[in-house]
Amino acid sequence: MTINATNGPNQDWYWPDDNKVPERNNGALTQADFFALLTQQLAFQDPTKPVENDQMIAQMTNFTMADGISSLNENFKSFAESMSSNQALQASSLVGRSVLVPSSEMVFTGQDLSRGIIDFEQRATDVRVRIEKPNGELVQTITIPEVPAGKFDFVWDGTDSNEEDMPPGVYKIKVDALMGGENQSVPVMVYAPVSSVSLGQPGKGITLNLVGLGAFKLSDVREISYA
Repeated sequence: MTINATNGPNQDWYWPDDNKVPERNNGALTQADFFALLTQQLAFQDPTKPVENDQMIAQMTNFTMADGISSLNENFKSFAESMSSNQALQASSLVGRSVLVPSSEMVFTGQDLSRGIIDFEQRATDVRVRIEKPNGELVQTITIPEVPAGKFDFVWDGTDSNEEDMPPGVYKIKVDALMGGENQSVPVMVYAPVSSVSLGQPGKGITLNLVGLGAFKLSDVREISYA
């Protein structure tokens, strides 16, 4: 505890904190400890049976390796911190842009078209894209007779089956298609704007906060768009 006066002749007086806990190294041995042990070993060895040269070299090698590993850990820690800083800087440039992420929900802003991509592993027929409210109520079904294998772009203009405008919000999206003679559910990727970036706890990586969809890992991003 340090107490400094704001004015007067005794402004430099302080009381040292006698209860300060000394720093600890968790019992880890340093290079100086290793050489101290080696010195003690040489001092108390049997003069009639001195340590062989190969044994001495082996011990010195072990000490050097231990110190090298410790230095490597410190360097790797600094490298990891540097990588995290670079990733955070790169991720911050995504704020205001749209990214493509896997999601069963999509955002309709009321101004822009809602866009997404469906990745078909094989040729599909009778493709049905269902737009639903959060409670599961059907809003609109987009039917596509046939789609070749590969990525298929789709858009939703924010209208229901009666071509009436829907309010802005988050809507569910489901895609079913006939592939290989079976009706299958197909995963969807949607575009969503990035509102902010969270650095998170050390070791947990960077997350992007998407408008209406919440947090996604930076590794979840499949594509970055200006729109």
